[in-house]
Amino acid sequence: MKYNRLGSTNMYVSPVAFGVLTMGNTQLDLPLQEGAELIKYAMSRGINFFDTAQYYRTYPYLREALKDVDMSKDAKDRPIICTKSLDLSYEEMEFAIEEAMRDMDLEYVDIFLLHEVRQDPDWESRRGAWQCLIDYKAKGVIGAIGVSTHHVDVVERMAGVAECDVVFPLINYAGLGIRKGAEHGTPEEMKAAIEKCAAAGKGLFAMKAFGGGNLTGTYLKALNYVSSIDGIDSIMVGIGKKEEIDNLVDFAEGKLAADFQPDVSKKKIRIDPGDCEGCGTCIERCPNKAIFRNDDGIAVVNHDICLTCGYCAPVCPVRAIIMF
Repeated sequence: MKYNRLGSTNMYVSPVAFGVLTMGNTQLDLPLQEGAELIKYAMSRGINFFDTAQYYRTYPYLREALKDVDMSKDAKDRPIICTKSLDLSYEEMEFAIEEAMRDMDLEYVDIFLLHEVRQDPDWESRRGAWQCLIDYKAKGVIGAIGVSTHHVDVVERMAGVAECDVVFPLINYAGLGIRKGAEHGTPEEMKAAIEKCAAAGKGLFAMKAFGGGNLTGTYLKALNYVSSIDGIDSIMVGIGKKEEIDNLVDFAEGKLAADFQPDVSKKKIRIDPGDCEGCGTCIERCPNKAIFRNDDGIAVVNHDICLTCGYCAPVCPVRAIIMF
């Protein structure tokens, strides 16, 4: 497998990468050993790039998978770990960094991001956390810093932020989850913003190529679209099975059959309670009245009557509707 340099950093990443969120308790809730074995299997197939986050609660999987791997800062061919935090203040981010290092048993974190940065004033409110990342990079504790975001305007802004090394944007051919300010954004707008960042030397790895699983039925179209964008160094995909690793590696190595079609017959529409903001747009859009609010005000799917039509996914403003 050919590895790509991540922007102007000294990191070289596999063109397809492993999002660890999927195996956590908000989705598949895999047993610790099963999840760790998946990570080790991915490494054996050449995937060297893994994404997690403070609020995913998936650090134990990585700790278990990496316990026999030399993860010292200068270790040759060490897997690259990216994590993220939603915190705002310097002190909160400092705790998040220390927590990540402790819970994954690391002395060094390759990439640390501000998680899900939205349009202003969100960026301004997180200046303390951003300064903490800058300081810890200067100390040599973190290799590269940046942001993850669903917002076109944030990606555009990062092109001009000198301290930002990497950007983790949401992009897919259908535009599912792409935002621009308080409105929906388009794939074309996000693509242009990504290319602007690439021209500024930022490393870029993409999330949600399958739109939270809603586009898995058009597997090759989804991956080909994102991989064709200038500046995308890696595509991060949520993984829960060995066959998904094999398919991704075959795609990256050009070995996947042109007529490949994954089996999505058992997938169901679900709503991530950690992302849902209870706005009700999916409830209004559902043609079969299969979505309702629970006692906490969060949208929930009644799978007994859900048609799995996917009409709800494009209208969700926060990309909370997933399919697995």
